[in-house]
Amino acid sequence: MSSEARVVLVTGASAGFGRAIAEHLTGHGYKVYGASRQPQPGGPFPMIAMDVDNDASVSAGVAEVIAREGRLDAVIGNAGMGIAGALEDTTCEEGLAQFQTNFFGNHRLVRAALPHLRRQDLAHIIIVGSLAGLVGIPFQGMYAASKFALEGYVEALRLELRGGPVRVTVLEPGDFATGFTSSRQKVAASGEGSLYKAAFDRAMAIIDADERDGADPAAIGPVVREVLEDPKPPVRRAVVGPKQEGVETAKRDLSPDDLEDMIADHFLP
Repeated sequence: MSSEARVVLVTGASAGFGRAIAEHLTGHGYKVYGASRQPQPGGPFPMIAMDVDNDASVSAGVAEVIAREGRLDAVIGNAGMGIAGALEDTTCEEGLAQFQTNFFGNHRLVRAALPHLRRQDLAHIIIVGSLAGLVGIPFQGMYAASKFALEGYVEALRLELRGGPVRVTVLEPGDFATGFTSSRQKVAASGEGSLYKAAFDRAMAIIDADERDGADPAAIGPVVREVLEDPKPPVRRAVVGPKQEGVETAKRDLSPDDLEDMIADHFLP
């Protein structure tokens, strides 16, 4: 399938996965618009302002792409954030902020984009989830919950759009060396007064090291392009480095108790 003149909007495109995706697609003939809260001009693809936590901002960003190009062929929902802390230490307000960006940010994008996407003969919605949407990770429980929610969202959306021109896929990246590690937020109660502090500190040291030693985020670009050029893309697609190649297999083949033990052995030594 030719990528000529296909217009793609990528959220969270200022760094990490979003930038890697946008740069790769731009290099392969797609007309890419990146979106972020504070876009910086001068890159290899145009950037527009968009705050996925805000309905009006998302609608305005999509409208700007339509005003410039007259069409929209695909959206990549990549904007996200992560909080870390024991679930007992996490307030509802902190959890809501996690879902506001990771889950409802993608829902806003889908709602704003769908009226334009369905005008095409073939269009795509790609949501960047996580392997944390397949297995719960200690002290990233709220983050994992937001990514688990996206898995169910994509399954339902595919069924609702079945028979039409819009295809939907969720990507499930493992550990990659992006800026996500340094930008992760710790919940307010995770400090000295937390009953979980010692275990939390040990687990986060492992999580941070796994991410910093992770794969090059550039690896996600070709996977996204493959999905965009597939008229019948899969519901989900893992994007992992060597360290996580067995996670999906383990999820499928191990009993829930054995999988829990495997996760505990890694994160709770």
